[in-house]
Amino acid sequence: MPLATQRKEERNWEHATEKVSVKQDVDKRKSVKYSQFAQPLFEFSGACAGCGETPYIKLTTQLFGDRMYIANASGCSTAYGGSTPATPYTKNKEGHGPAWAMSLFEDCAEYAYGMLVGSEKIRERMRKYAQYFSKKGVLKAEADRWIETMEDSHNSRNASESFERALRQYRVESEEEKEMVDFILENKDFLPNKSYWAFGGDGWAYDIGYGGLDHVLASGKNINMLVLDTEVYSNTGGQSSKSTAAGAIAKFNASGKKTKKKDLGMMAMSYGYVYVAQVAMGYDQAQTMKAIMEAEAYPGPSLIIAYCPCIEHGMKSGMTNSQLEMKKAVAAGYWHLYRYNPMLKKEGKNPFLLDSKEPTADLKEFLRGEVRYSSLEIAFPDHAGELFDKAEADAKERLETYQKLAQG
Repeated sequence: MPLATQRKEERNWEHATEKVSVKQDVDKRKSVKYSQFAQPLFEFSGACAGCGETPYIKLTTQLFGDRMYIANASGCSTAYGGSTPATPYTKNKEGHGPAWAMSLFEDCAEYAYGMLVGSEKIRERMRKYAQYFSKKGVLKAEADRWIETMEDSHNSRNASESFERALRQYRVESEEEKEMVDFILENKDFLPNKSYWAFGGDGWAYDIGYGGLDHVLASGKNINMLVLDTEVYSNTGGQSSKSTAAGAIAKFNASGKKTKKKDLGMMAMSYGYVYVAQVAMGYDQAQTMKAIMEAEAYPGPSLIIAYCPCIEHGMKSGMTNSQLEMKKAVAAGYWHLYRYNPMLKKEGKNPFLLDSKEPTADLKEFLRGEVRYSSLEIAFPDHAGELFDKAEADAKERLETYQKLAQG
């Protein structure tokens, strides 16, 4: 599109970015509506129009973006997340924003783990030095407040800034104190509590990187993983993954996948101490936001599996209706919403909450609304009915399992 045709938008852009301020006094944690007053720190990604992945990332940066560390697996989310020389991740007026990086391949879980462990070592040394100043009686108020809020996501930054100011004004009395003050100031970016995330698709989480994901979940470390589940290798041409459901046509399963979708969430829940959620923003925005906030607040490993309609699905309604497609998927019982929160066990409650309702739509009709399924009836009519029956049976089996868990 010629640049000259867009010049008329300059005035609107200047008004939106310079005149309209971010509503700092609104508690973005209160509701979906309030969260959208927060500045997105992910913008202009260049992803496919209607991409099902990017709305989850945008929301996550609105909630925690000013203190996020993101390790990204190879795939669509790196193609639109870090294509040199541009990146859609940005910063707010205070200069705070997500620190994003991609390592070699599908190892973002291990990469995020390394980020966290490195940060822990630095912050533990800072805590030791803060305790020294507190015991000495100088900077006691600032040091104690920082120690108290080290793991407090909402009050950590203010306490960190206060502690940093006090250290800059402090007159050191020995070489040992100088070393302490210099170390803290040189590493001041680690003073506020951070939020560590691994982003990737089902090719990473279900297949190539599953071993690393499982290792990090088993570590018990406070890392959050967002699986952008398109049920296919979207970025490399639409190959089948272990997330692909029975009956779907994809590369390496040209006549329809014969086996059922891997239940990654159930495997993670078997540990008992991992927060797990399945979400679909287009069906229930409030449940999606609640799951993301609970996962981040949980002091241990968290896994969020997000349903993401993709251009590879061949949606007959078009990619502009991807949010509606999510709603259809849940209504048909193709995708289910739940949250498994280990913290509830400490309260004597059932940790598993089934958030989606009993299916009200026909699952096979939903399948016929996407080319990845409907083409099976055209290309392989002899066994299309058998595979559609299997897809329906697999979905029903999953639902029955979740319902039993919800009953306790």
